[in-house]
Amino acid sequence: MAALAKVLSRSTGIHVEGEDLKTILIFCGAGLFLSLAAAMTYGLNIAADLF
Repeated sequence: MAALAKVLSRSTGIHVEGEDLKTILIFCGAGLFLSLAAAMTYGLNIAADLF
């Protein structure tokens, strides 16, 4: 995590800390998971498919 924060700090010129990066990655991962879950169930009647 520290290496990724260091690379981002050097490439963008903005000071990024490990904890801030961890929080951002958690929220991005949760958003991606919810988006994929919504896309998988779009237009499907899950109850009818299971029984």
